[in-house]
Amino acid sequence: MKILLFGATGMIGQRIAAELGDRGHEVTGVSRSGPVKGDVTQTGELAKGYDVVISAIAPPRDGSEPEAPFLAATRALIDGVREAGVRRLITVGGAGGLEVAPGLDLVDTPDFPEIYKKESLSQRAALALYREVADLDWTYVAPAAVIEPGERTGSFRVGGDQLLTDEQGNSSISAEDYAVAIADEVEKAEHVRRRFTVGY
Repeated sequence: MKILLFGATGMIGQRIAAELGDRGHEVTGVSRSGPVKGDVTQTGELAKGYDVVISAIAPPRDGSEPEAPFLAATRALIDGVREAGVRRLITVGGAGGLEVAPGLDLVDTPDFPEIYKKESLSQRAALALYREVADLDWTYVAPAAVIEPGERTGSFRVGGDQLLTDEQGNSSISAEDYAVAIADEVEKAEHVRRRFTVGY
């Protein structure tokens, strides 16, 4: 498949590009510093002729209020995919909006780290935008609470709207295995117009 990937030089984006490339897909990475320079405001022009668009962009982490710019970027991405005539859109999401108890999201728990709160709220707001989209085959992929570089095991659990934890209560996934889950979704399209999550 021909895949356009935004945020291709980031920690997660690099691993998504590598996993898809290893599976024989044709991946074009777009970033501010990569070979194809651009951002999501140019989606309509850049995505023409592609089968799938993947966004691995994150809310701003420069200390500014991230929600408004991240929602603007999300709207630009959705509108641009429509304009380009691409139906399939997969986005890297956040764990903060996953439920840890009925009606209680991780980001709303007392021990949630303050440093990640605004970013998580921005991601939750973006998911609400996606849930209003009925004309695209979108998928929102939430990682476990901790995602960092590690090993590609190819072995993990897949869940829905609830945070996945192990027997000790830990919630984690390597960025490599998260990329496997994204690539699997590209190929199988098992979670169309909904969120899913992965964790050990």
